[in-house]
Amino acid sequence: MTDTFTAAEAAALQAIDEPAIARDLMEVLAVPSVTGSPAESELQHLLAARLDRLGLDVDLWSMDLPTLRAHPGFPGTEAPRREAWGLVATTPGGEDGPTVVLQGHVDVVPPGDLGQWGSDPFVPRADGDDIHARGACDMKAGVVANLAAIAAIRAAGLRLPGRIAAHCVVSEEDGGLGAFGTLQRGHTGDACIITEPTGGTVITANGGALTFRIAVPGRATHASTRYAGVSAIDAYLPLHAALARLETERNVDVDPLMADYPIPYPLAVGVVRSGDWASTVPDLLVAEGRLGVRLGEDPAAARADLERCVAETAADDPWLREHPPTVAWTGGQFASGRLPAGHALRDLIRDAHRDITGEPHLQDRGAPYGSDLRLYAAAGVPTLQYGPGDVRLAHSPFEKVSVAETVRVTRTLVLAALRAVGGAGR
Repeated sequence: MTDTFTAAEAAALQAIDEPAIARDLMEVLAVPSVTGSPAESELQHLLAARLDRLGLDVDLWSMDLPTLRAHPGFPGTEAPRREAWGLVATTPGGEDGPTVVLQGHVDVVPPGDLGQWGSDPFVPRADGDDIHARGACDMKAGVVANLAAIAAIRAAGLRLPGRIAAHCVVSEEDGGLGAFGTLQRGHTGDACIITEPTGGTVITANGGALTFRIAVPGRATHASTRYAGVSAIDAYLPLHAALARLETERNVDVDPLMADYPIPYPLAVGVVRSGDWASTVPDLLVAEGRLGVRLGEDPAAARADLERCVAETAADDPWLREHPPTVAWTGGQFASGRLPAGHALRDLIRDAHRDITGEPHLQDRGAPYGSDLRLYAAAGVPTLQYGPGDVRLAHSPFEKVSVAETVRVTRTLVLAALRAVGGAGR
């Protein structure tokens, strides 16, 4: 650790309550805040009460879902929901200075096959320095780090020229409704740090992700006379092969920020449904998947690419030519996004991390998944991702996060936030 911290920085770092970080992480992980569930709202209210106790200006509101869904920029959703709560808490004063946003999503994906976990995924389990649970790295550790950093700055009694705002959002996992609604309410900033798991890097760009559905018709008949019908499963197979070729075509000449990935912009079919009776030739197949969007690519162009692929494949197939498949764009629609080249936010985080750890500057790279970064960037807020955890463990039964890493991220956030709003002193 460097010995060149200012008095304000040293006071805030000293005020970090490291044992509380582990306790708070265990508490929020025990709330099963699956996207769209009542527990998602429960966690927002729990965090609002905690932020209120820090003496912050708290805005907790029920989002107007019909109005947001009717907005032309609505990012889409996948999970059914009856409500969505927004939560923003801002340090008081500092109206004439810059505002830095520390953002994190409180929702998590479902746990999947419980048999693969070995224990209840919503009963967090400590194993040495690691905590295992659904949402550990994606991204409740990041949310806890955000709140711990603000709590330390408040405990140090510092008067800030600018403001620090915590944005706790819902529905990130299925499209970004929470971030979209937060920005529509007028909560923005001069810079935003999203504490998604970045595994020792700084993420300055995200590829996008578009959810699609392809419906392929067949002709039903009894299985004993299958030659009289057309299986929708068989009809789909040339389309599946064509989608694989499209993925290859879309991953030529990628942006240098994405060059480390074997497949920077994946195209994957995740759900295939067909048939309703074992002895009936199926007359419909529905395939649902995810199309990666290249950095800087208009999502409309990406959609057109896939629609062209489906249409050209159908035109070359005797059955599909006369019975064309249909493409629909459903669920989350993530555009790409990136921090402007040369923006000071990147070096702000890299310098703060170096000053805390004594390690060389972090590498910056892009990420092949969609996130809230693109919504803040589209709203004119320079945004990057830096947070605890390894994204390769996210959405898996092996999800975990290191408490020590969460503490290091908290310390980095303290420095970065103070320096961003002019509160580091001299």
